[in-house]
Amino acid sequence: MPHADTAGMLRLQALLDAMPPVRALGLRVDHLGAERIRLAAPLARNFNDKGCAFGGSLASILTLAAWGALEVALHRAGEDVDLYIADSRLEYLAPLYDELQAEAGLPDAETLATLRAKLAARGRGGLTMQAEARDASGRLVARLEGRYAAVRRD
Repeated sequence: MPHADTAGMLRLQALLDAMPPVRALGLRVDHLGAERIRLAAPLARNFNDKGCAFGGSLASILTLAAWGALEVALHRAGEDVDLYIADSRLEYLAPLYDELQAEAGLPDAETLATLRAKLAARGRGGLTMQAEARDASGRLVARLEGRYAAVRRD
């Protein structure tokens, strides 16, 4: 695993911990690198009546992984924005009986530059992000594609 951004992890964890529903999941920033983020939550706090991961918890961790990747990228670029999920499409592909983990890639430089230009021109912009959840063997169990809205605070 590439070098982790410890300061960025602590900052993002504080943002997540400020949301009571997220704290209830037991969500933690497991890794934050130059290009990817991984969030994790214990199955023991997020299981359903069948003993596998609760779909709502998977939806939350996937939504937050993509949100976190975009938030980190914009913060690193010096943007002061509020981010919102505008809409999403979620696929549940298999039950998950392991710790919940979701990964999302940070937007590439060109995509981020396009969003920043929209923010500079209009004070708002949007971007579609993806996140995936896998089991301990690496099998894809769920994926999300979400459209996020960014609004400048200033």
